[in-house]
Amino acid sequence: MATPVKVLIVDDSALVRSLLTEILNSDPRLTVVGAAHDPFEARELIKQLRPDVLTLDIEMPKMNGIAFLKNLMRLRPMPVVMISTLTHAGAPETLEALAIGAVDFMPKPKDQGAAGLSQYRDVIISKVCCAAGANIQALDIGKTKEHTTARVASGKQLKRNFICSIGASTGGTEAIKDVLMGLPKQCPPIVIAQHIPAAFSTSFAERLNNNAAIEVCEAKDGQPIQAGCAYLAPGDKHLKIARSSYGYSCVLDDGPNVNRHKPSVEVLFDSVMNVARKNAMAVMLTGMGADGSHKLLELKQAGCTTVCQDQASSVVWGMPGVAVDIGAADHVLPLGRIADMIMRESYG
Repeated sequence: MATPVKVLIVDDSALVRSLLTEILNSDPRLTVVGAAHDPFEARELIKQLRPDVLTLDIEMPKMNGIAFLKNLMRLRPMPVVMISTLTHAGAPETLEALAIGAVDFMPKPKDQGAAGLSQYRDVIISKVCCAAGANIQALDIGKTKEHTTARVASGKQLKRNFICSIGASTGGTEAIKDVLMGLPKQCPPIVIAQHIPAAFSTSFAERLNNNAAIEVCEAKDGQPIQAGCAYLAPGDKHLKIARSSYGYSCVLDDGPNVNRHKPSVEVLFDSVMNVARKNAMAVMLTGMGADGSHKLLELKQAGCTTVCQDQASSVVWGMPGVAVDIGAADHVLPLGRIADMIMRESYG
């Protein structure tokens, strides 16, 4: 049997520390080796216990989780899952933590009945196990490289009604930012499904819009889809596209979760295949699980260009890894080359 993943919990609440310890220790793949009530105690316990994964609260006395995370990723990089407040007000700090190097985030546990606690248990165990195998080196790619903007080839025109779809999960917030920062204003329309809570998607779209040369927004139902713009699925809706007199428009769907997710990458990719047909491309970025991977194969078989982020630059090579294994990728590229591929495929 494999050695259990060693977890250190950092939270100023004794109740949260106790509950997380009970939850994580209930899975044989994990063992909680310690619990710290503030970052100063955590620093000493990291030296003594050498944990594999940290769960880290954001709001703590003496030093907040963001400041501690900055020091940790500079001095001793390791997988971190933030324990966050899932509110719109708390979204910027959590997104900042992901930009600094946290692998993932979870809401604080609360009294939500047996069914709710069971679901919480399954999700946090899955995220901590995933974080233990995350590619921490990939987290530095966007922070250390200089972003260059992809160029439009001389004499070529944007293909009529061409559209690019992007799917991502764990590690995707920074990967999506990296791709969009590499695109010029003359890029094709981009539609995006990222696994993210509803309270965070508006802030995430704003963060992308502030960093990229193109316009980025949270998609609205019936919104026209235009070149030079990217449309992010809201955190509680599936995003689809529809034909319109001017090309395409956004369709928001409040249907059931698909592959446990809403928005789902599979739903977006299926819509693109059915509506745009061959006049599209699909990009699968870093993420846990397999949402959209088999639909990417159908897109390739339908004649669309398909791209997967490579393992070396992926924080979690789950979704793109599955897609590559089943032969769904026309191209397997490092993150820094995907913007160039989008521009190359969309002009002709």
